[in-house]
Amino acid sequence: MANPVGYLYRVGQSRTRRHRAAWAPASAPVEMPWIEPGLERAVADLTEMQRVAVVLVHGFGWTADEVAELQGVKATTVQTHVERALARLRMALEVEHDG
Repeated sequence: MANPVGYLYRVGQSRTRRHRAAWAPASAPVEMPWIEPGLERAVADLTEMQRVAVVLVHGFGWTADEVAELQGVKATTVQTHVERALARLRMALEVEHDG
């Protein structure tokens, strides 16, 4: 064999080419959800603790215990921050009820 490095390179290239199509995920059209236009600004106006708590709990589905562990506070403190954040968001976005 005149060039063993070139041979190994070519074999590796050929093997990965065969499997490349199988690894590609099927692309489906992604429809972005509707978001209240004023929500970004209202969330930005929250305190940092309120913003982190409400986004992790309601945006990402974390529990109060998980957020408390992350922030180094009690779960009841996290729940207080979430409640206050939601009250401020309702006021900023002029929401009458949760319904």
